[in-house]
Amino acid sequence: MTKLKHFGCLKIKHFVLFITFMGMIACRQSQDRLINIEGKQLIVDSTYAVVDSISNFILPYHNHVEKMLDSTLAYASLDISKTDGIYNTTAGNLMADIILEQAAPIFKSRTGKDLDFVLLNHGGIRSSISKGKVSARTAFEVMPFENNTVVVELKGQSVKEMLTYLIRSKRAHPIAGIQLVLDKDDSIKSLTIQGVPFDEKKSYYVATSDYLVSGGDDMFFFKDALKVTDIDYKIRNALIDYFTKVDTLAPIVDLRYYKIE
Repeated sequence: MTKLKHFGCLKIKHFVLFITFMGMIACRQSQDRLINIEGKQLIVDSTYAVVDSISNFILPYHNHVEKMLDSTLAYASLDISKTDGIYNTTAGNLMADIILEQAAPIFKSRTGKDLDFVLLNHGGIRSSISKGKVSARTAFEVMPFENNTVVVELKGQSVKEMLTYLIRSKRAHPIAGIQLVLDKDDSIKSLTIQGVPFDEKKSYYVATSDYLVSGGDDMFFFKDALKVTDIDYKIRNALIDYFTKVDTLAPIVDLRYYKIE
């Protein structure tokens, strides 16, 4: 009888362990796994009916945004283009000058350092500016991307690599704060930064876009940056802020970058 009593006790213990084990399995969180991704193209055309209630709800906001975008901020006294010069253009000069003017005080207030020059990319200018009124919409057309202005500290050797890139690219990449003069054989005749001759032993603070710092347009010389400071200021916002504070835009093709013929 004693053996049977012990046997029953063992069976109860085993049953309790079994229930506990099953409970632990049941409580274990299942791990979801991605099995497949599918997509299909939905064509939005005239076959889709407008929902009046939604359209009426959105209309006041739409009209407000349109009014803000089209409000005149400044006036362009000429057509501003990125194709009206070989080494520098009116559109490129305007954009680079704006970044230099708008970003310099922000960078100075945050770091105590002075901005030396600006380098942007020719392809980043997506539209010309026609003679006439200039609005916030103009800024969105010229710079539709969400690129931020960043300031990169480059040692002198990296600046020399940048110059080699500019000469070989044969494109009018926007620059400001720097003057580069080429000789007839494309060698560098002179280079000044903020009116001072270039010093290879110094490091320089260059304002550019986060896209270029990440290697965009093959500007790999930025990979050797000593420091990168994102000033959290979109290039497009800099354009809008500048348009707001000036009356007339009148950039010219000048001697900031040219070749002696």
